[in-house]
Amino acid sequence: MTYARRIAAKLGALLLTLFLASLLVFFSRFLVPGDPVSFLLRGRKPSPEAVAAVTEQFGLDLPAWEQYVNWVFGIFRGDFGRSLQYRQDVATVIGDRLPVTLGLVVLAALMIAIVGISGGVIAALNRGKLADRAMLIFLTVLGAIPSFVGSIVLIAVFAVTLGWFPTFGSGTGFWDTIYHLFLPALALAIAFVVLIGKVTRSSMVEQIGREHVEVATSRGLTRGTVIRRHVFRNAVGPIVTVSGLLVAGLLVASTIVESAFGISGLGSLLVQSVDRLDFPVVQMIVLFVVAAFVVINAIVDLLEPLIDPRAAAGADAR
Repeated sequence: MTYARRIAAKLGALLLTLFLASLLVFFSRFLVPGDPVSFLLRGRKPSPEAVAAVTEQFGLDLPAWEQYVNWVFGIFRGDFGRSLQYRQDVATVIGDRLPVTLGLVVLAALMIAIVGISGGVIAALNRGKLADRAMLIFLTVLGAIPSFVGSIVLIAVFAVTLGWFPTFGSGTGFWDTIYHLFLPALALAIAFVVLIGKVTRSSMVEQIGREHVEVATSRGLTRGTVIRRHVFRNAVGPIVTVSGLLVAGLLVASTIVESAFGISGLGSLLVQSVDRLDFPVVQMIVLFVVAAFVVINAIVDLLEPLIDPRAAAGADAR
């Protein structure tokens, strides 16, 4: 398969996946108990006329398929609907929270990359030695800590006891935001470090045993040069692939972390919206997470042949 055909196939699969996801996301709300009209008219004894007016205003009187079509075409026009809770456009509600969540995820991803890849490299270069076993134990222990447990421990130790970090909020300005999001990002990263670390170690160990590495070593190249040019470079492919899979996990896990640290991001907004039956907001957040996961993994699949020539050769052979 040529690279152009590979792009076309990925694009087709991407569009089909997003279409199926939109169907699932939209129609799943009809399976959830509760009536959005009751939430909109909460605390009142509405007359049939009031119920009819609210139902018509939000398009809830239309057939389900027509609501779906209007919703999809609205998304293409940049109209994501209107929040039942905030009485604002969904785009505005989500747009106010999105930068905080993206900042949290990016900071957590950097921590995962630094600690996970470094730990995996150290373990691979010391395979079978004390450093290898110690690093594997360290990564395994980190991976066994759920995000909510890590959040509680970090808050108790570094925020409450030591007072080094704030206990809630996302800060204002670049450095203040980093300061406020450091602990939440650390809590978010803890559970994912082990995956990147073990994949890095496994990929590095596989490359170290390859014949071309032995040939490079026999030519008198320094150990650092061999590791950098012939081991790590060829081991990057699986690491990048797994990194793409972590995106959805980070976005989902951010729900727990944001709630624990009182951060006004998409995660906490999703929890509030589910609790208050704010279906337009819930649908767009879930669709955003699905779209992010699908798009990033499609990009990773397309980048893999460029990173690893062996993947390109395998794709051409098929």
